[in-house]
Amino acid sequence: MENKGKMMVALVVLGLLVQGTVAHPCGSTFFSALVQLIPCRASVAPFSPIPPNEACCTAVKVLGQPCLCVLVNGPPISGVDRSMAMQLPEKCSVNFEPCELAKKKE
Repeated sequence: MENKGKMMVALVVLGLLVQGTVAHPCGSTFFSALVQLIPCRASVAPFSPIPPNEACCTAVKVLGQPCLCVLVNGPPISGVDRSMAMQLPEKCSVNFEPCELAKKKE
């Protein structure tokens, strides 16, 4: 009986997490934006000639400009060229406002 109670609590917590993700898919966090934009990784690798594929463009359109800005202004990502990431909306024919780059503290 105790295991059923733990399972119910886990399901409720999982449901709340999923609900929060659906309400705002990007979640304004670096990690969630990065995970959602995995289909774009080949297109944002340094010196990559690979254009964004349909899955990448769909992810960009669904997640929107805030998610891209979270990534552009977040910590460095190994294997990702930020300037190429900033070009995704244009390459995917999505009309987003440009991201404002966060100013680095000196």
